[in-house]
Amino acid sequence: MYRLIAAALCSGLCLSASAAPEDVAERWNLADLYPSVQAWHEDANRLGAQLEEIAGCRDQLGASAARLRACLDLGTDAAKRFQRLRVFSSEQLSGDTGSSESLALSQQADVLRNRLGEATSFVEPEVLRIGAPRIRELVAQDPGLRIYAFALERILRQAEHTLDSAGEALVAKFGSMNDTGESTYSILTNADMPWPTLTLASGEKIVLDQAAYTKYRELPDRGDRKRVMDSFFGGFRNFERAIGVTLYSQLKQDAVYSAVRKYPGSIERALDRNHVPVAVVDTLIAQTDAALPTLWRYFRLRAKMLGISDMAYYDIYPPLVTGHYRFPIAQGRQLVKEAVAPLGPDYVQAMATGLDSRWMDTYPRARKQSGAHMAGAAYDVHPYVLMNYNDDYESVATLAHEWGHAMHSYLANRAQPYVTSNYAIFTAEIASTFNEVLLLDRMLKAATSDDERLFYLGSALENLRGTFFRQTMFAEFEREIHAAVDAGESLTGAQLSKRYCALLKRYHGVAEGVMAIDDGYCIEWAYIPHFYNSFYVYQYATAIAASSLFAERVLQGESGALDNYLGLLRAGGSDYPYELVKAAGVDLASPAPYRSLVARMNRIMDEVEAILARKG
Repeated sequence: MYRLIAAALCSGLCLSASAAPEDVAERWNLADLYPSVQAWHEDANRLGAQLEEIAGCRDQLGASAARLRACLDLGTDAAKRFQRLRVFSSEQLSGDTGSSESLALSQQADVLRNRLGEATSFVEPEVLRIGAPRIRELVAQDPGLRIYAFALERILRQAEHTLDSAGEALVAKFGSMNDTGESTYSILTNADMPWPTLTLASGEKIVLDQAAYTKYRELPDRGDRKRVMDSFFGGFRNFERAIGVTLYSQLKQDAVYSAVRKYPGSIERALDRNHVPVAVVDTLIAQTDAALPTLWRYFRLRAKMLGISDMAYYDIYPPLVTGHYRFPIAQGRQLVKEAVAPLGPDYVQAMATGLDSRWMDTYPRARKQSGAHMAGAAYDVHPYVLMNYNDDYESVATLAHEWGHAMHSYLANRAQPYVTSNYAIFTAEIASTFNEVLLLDRMLKAATSDDERLFYLGSALENLRGTFFRQTMFAEFEREIHAAVDAGESLTGAQLSKRYCALLKRYHGVAEGVMAIDDGYCIEWAYIPHFYNSFYVYQYATAIAASSLFAERVLQGESGALDNYLGLLRAGGSDYPYELVKAAGVDLASPAPYRSLVARMNRIMDEVEAILARKG
């Protein structure tokens, strides 16, 4: 919509300003963004004035190089200001999701986003109307326009998919309706669904909401695990029709926009946002399908380690090895710093500065947003990291992951002008999962017993299952259902369950006798919110394949590997993400990175089996 001058929003933003005196050092300092809410409103007013000024650029972009530069500079500054406003408002709300004042501030930021999109909707059609020869001539005349060269070329490349000014303005107005299906789904599954109450074998009664499901599906008692999964997915089954309608509405919306933009299908439109070849998704799925025997090997190993002869779907979540390993935040920080040492002293020092300078909100508290995420869109400030740290190894791994994102933003924002600083999710998840590989390497080198090694190796195997195989299964499901709706087919909740069931059973080796999956669990698609963000999840799988290969080369001291990787981070959004990764040495449209990842998973299982043999 305003690709030229606005960086994409961070997919998860952060947290609150208020902090109790006793733990203020573990909460971040939002005053680095704005010293007060009043200052936020004052800057929002400045943005409103800029939007009025941008209107004067209409039909002026081709007048001269100076005029083009002035208008692009104005739009860029407005976009940069908006992102700072957006990060602050989103963090306020994340810090206290029950605050009506913070909710109002976040809604005001949404209004500003729509106003910015409408105000700049003329830019792309006007650039196309001026034409490539004239645009390139103007860029050549003014050195100050060179930072916009790539962004302008992106617009010119989209000529056949861009409407005239009236059409783009109309599409921009529909932007406020784009998340209707997703919003309905979110309210239904987070607020309105009645969650069942379940009595565990211990006699404990639990309310099985989504957070409880992720906790209790790991219980050591198989009967409890089965009851948890039966009850949880039984609740979703009661809403199969309604959730089918919300997802179908999202698929139809994507199909309509694809047709309006003159794409052959939804996958082409979704991937073309960042000029990612469809061959990337097709190769990922083909290579993952070919590697399913490795996944089945893991499930058989899991069954052996759990002492189970009849593996079932409710057995895939309990930890392979239990261990009472505790990592207070000071130790977690130190471990992460030590883990990233192969990236050089400058990287380590920059991360240490952030870790020690209140860029992070560390611990869980009432009404704080769950999970973890990073906001790096405040270009002139610094990244912010949200954690819900609880002293376990998963928290340390999450710390490494989110600070991988933060360092990506830190390096890109310092190496690139604002207009090319923002990077795509396609590369973002490489930076985060790379750090997880380094952390595993650090923990294994320091492990003092076979049991400790098994603990870390088991965690790595589960990460590969969940991030590579599971996300690719989701991507294959997306490819199938989008193609069906693009072809004019209808999809009910029951039909979605049937399609998902076939994939779920194939990936988990039901026909091969690897495990049993109850048909009642085939409603799992309704539990996955990512399907409302079309063709998003495949990037987790491609990223972990790329990061594993990059990390292997860096750890082995391969010539040029470190410079190539850090160069990828510093490149930000200065080229298409697929091209940036390829230039750094990994072609994600080829089988090589996926085969390398599968080989790594097999090596980990070889070591696990060797340890088990030693232990008898």
